[in-house]
Amino acid sequence: MKATAFRFMLAIFVCAAASARAATDTAIFAGGCFWCVESDFDTLPGVISTTSGYTGGHVANPSYEQVSGKHTGHAEAVEVVFDPQKISYAQLVEFFWRSIDPTTKDRQFCDAGSPYRSEIFVRGTEQRAVAEASLAALEKSKPFEAPIVTEITDAGEFYAAEDYHQDYYRKNPLRYSYYRYGCGRDARVKELWGKSVAH
Repeated sequence: MKATAFRFMLAIFVCAAASARAATDTAIFAGGCFWCVESDFDTLPGVISTTSGYTGGHVANPSYEQVSGKHTGHAEAVEVVFDPQKISYAQLVEFFWRSIDPTTKDRQFCDAGSPYRSEIFVRGTEQRAVAEASLAALEKSKPFEAPIVTEITDAGEFYAAEDYHQDYYRKNPLRYSYYRYGCGRDARVKELWGKSVAH
């Protein structure tokens, strides 16, 4: 009897875990400094978690020093876990566009080099279709003349960054605020997007 009850409880746990997995999805965005991208996406209802990390390169388990030294091909990126019932992937993409400068290649604001490129890393054909449709619509409606250089790429392995990078804006609010302001991120985003700025 006890074994039957245990198996029943185990089955409930497995089903609940599977249901929880099905109720979430993930997206990966590179928009320069991952501290800033992480803090921006954390403001959205429906976003469950964000993880700063590295993707798009050729070195397994890279360190921050390797990535920032431009030796790995990776970009600083953020993996966003979200609830599709509360926010769609399309909404995340729209938010992303309006939180970056999509007109600069291998650079975002004061950070220069390929690790700071803007890029959408798609997982599957559905995400690619959404991202490409969003880009096409943006090309027609964008409020600036410069061409959009942000790329849409199939996602590969995502490597979480070191612990001290996670939630940096919460752990070091003064340093983070000074960096963000000094880098001119918000000023440039407002200049590009005007009233349609993401935040």
